[in-house]
Amino acid sequence: MKVLLSIKPIYAKLIFEGTKKFEFRKSIFKNPDITTVVVYASSPMQKVIGEFEIDRILIDRLEDLWEKTKKYAGIEEDYFYEYFAEKEFGYAIKIKSTKKYKKSLSLKDDFNLTAPQSFLYLNHYDILENV
Repeated sequence: MKVLLSIKPIYAKLIFEGTKKFEFRKSIFKNPDITTVVVYASSPMQKVIGEFEIDRILIDRLEDLWEKTKKYAGIEEDYFYEYFAEKEFGYAIKIKSTKKYKKSLSLKDDFNLTAPQSFLYLNHYDILENV
């Protein structure tokens, strides 16, 4: 099963370049059957640009999470702690493999969807199987 995540374009680019191997989240989807993340590069790009397979999801105290992920975090330590401000624990989705789409897709035009605040389950959007 797939889930759509909104990711800032700068970080989406690093994911598909292979230098960012962890996507950080304050909360995570509850469905344990999610194996793939479809990447929606948020404003100003506003396009679905590819997907990645999930290796595993880490949950840990912030200090430990940073130590485990910092080499391939794709963000600076200051930003990490700023992002997780007021939180004791954080999530890191470890990226197993990536697939960049040949053609970027519009949520509105191609799927009649709006960008999610955090995530959106995509089990009914079979069109993504053939991109």
